[in-house]
Amino acid sequence: MRIYPRLFFMLQGLVPSSISVIVCWGFLLIEALLLVEINVGLRRKKGKIEEENELDIISIRTMAQETLGEWGGILATATYVFLGYTSMVVYSSKSGEILFHLINFPASISGFFFTALFTILISIGGTRATDQVNQWLTASMLCLLLAIEVLGVVLGGWSGLEGSGDWGKVPATIPVIIFSLVYHDLAPVICAYLGGDLTRIRASVLLGSLVPLVALLLWDAIALGLSSQADQAVDPVELLMSVNWSGVSFMVDAFSLLAIGTSLIGTLLSFSQFFKEQLDNLSWNSPSTQILPKPGELFGLRKWWGRNKSSFTAMAMVVAPTLLVSATVPDAFSAATDIAGGYCMTMLYGVLPPAMAWAMHNRECEDTNQKALSRARPALLGLGLFACGIVMEQIYQDLSLLHP
Repeated sequence: MRIYPRLFFMLQGLVPSSISVIVCWGFLLIEALLLVEINVGLRRKKGKIEEENELDIISIRTMAQETLGEWGGILATATYVFLGYTSMVVYSSKSGEILFHLINFPASISGFFFTALFTILISIGGTRATDQVNQWLTASMLCLLLAIEVLGVVLGGWSGLEGSGDWGKVPATIPVIIFSLVYHDLAPVICAYLGGDLTRIRASVLLGSLVPLVALLLWDAIALGLSSQADQAVDPVELLMSVNWSGVSFMVDAFSLLAIGTSLIGTLLSFSQFFKEQLDNLSWNSPSTQILPKPGELFGLRKWWGRNKSSFTAMAMVVAPTLLVSATVPDAFSAATDIAGGYCMTMLYGVLPPAMAWAMHNRECEDTNQKALSRARPALLGLGLFACGIVMEQIYQDLSLLHP
């Protein structure tokens, strides 16, 4: 769940920011439901059966390739890889900044150890252990968020919410809202984890999406209320931290770390599974490429490595470039957030799902499910145009910055 305390919705006003968040949430929810329908449809077509300790993922690349052809797969691959790395850079660099503030340890080293911790969890603990840890982290994060918002109310966070706000500042915040609400990279993992049970998958997507929505709306109201009490535009987090109690600063930083940690788990798990699928498609683990063990070798260790080498290699392909960029590029957080939210996520989870659903409907006339969202042509067209509009608006915003 991608939630950060420093979301600058207070620049808009309560009504514009709340409506923007709800509209983006509804748009992303429909897109997520489209993705899971496409994924489950392909799983049934391919006859995917889950093993007890290993997920058989159908990645966004495979979905695009099966529905849109080779060029669709190439586009999805390029966009997803770029999005995965920019998201990972965001989490690694931001976690380093927060840990530097907490323990005064160099940000680059702090981000390295923070990322390495979750890498070890996923690599050794597996999906089920990671899911349990993620549930605990999410519960802790929500408790901290509730405590912070109660503190904001005590400080007057519900006052000063009058006025309609500035609608002209809405477009600039769309990338941040999208980045905060997107969870679509987990859709293939959820479909595999729940065994292709479409009813349970839809319920999981809907309930899971409500958590960041409610949290963002509550924080938005508190932030606007606190900002209205300042003589000038001030980050509400700074107002909270100005309270004469050191526990407030710790609560905000701990919440930020938990939010980044839960986001990092989802991205790291889905991104590594994406690379693992590509490695498995290269038949790296086929019997013809395996070397028979010699007498006297550690058979158990060799067997374990043969079973897990693609997983570890995929994880290294995700983590190594991430740590390199986050440690060497200053201010990577802001730039990566705008790129990921404004372009990559909107293209991958906004434009492509309706196109994939449209193409799949054209190819599969038999065995139709009239209740499926992916077969509502007007809705698909509207979603695609809305997503393209977001991309065009982001291009306009960026060009405006280059030529003021």
